[in-house]
Amino acid sequence: MAKTSWQSPPPYFIVIDRAWRDEGTSYHYLPPSDWSVAPDHLLLQLRGMDDDGPRVLTGPTWTTDAPFRETETAIAAARARGILAVEMEAAALYAFASARGRDVICLAHVTNQMGMIEGDFEKGEANGTGDALRVVTWIVARLE
Repeated sequence: MAKTSWQSPPPYFIVIDRAWRDEGTSYHYLPPSDWSVAPDHLLLQLRGMDDDGPRVLTGPTWTTDAPFRETETAIAAARARGILAVEMEAAALYAFASARGRDVICLAHVTNQMGMIEGDFEKGEANGTGDALRVVTWIVARLE
């Protein structure tokens, strides 16, 4: 079994399969629910991304507009839901795409652990640009 993001250090990428809707924009597009989700058919096409190349996980994130103000209790609740990372856009993008009948896939490039340790904002060689381009190129080729 692969390590979860809580068990291994960044940088890595996440194909976001669903985003836990906290507060914010996603509620302008869809009725209240816990999650905004990626289209299943896109997720099926992206299986096996971490077989060769940069480390890529697939799983849920927590969309919140203020990740630095979250409490220990809220973070524990997110971990209990299997959340791999905190980000600020995926729930709204998935909700908008769903409301408009469009396909969207969201990625997160996880580069830090909330600034909790020295050097925590290290993105890798060239700020992760090479790895990001490899991941995006792989996705585009799989979804063509």
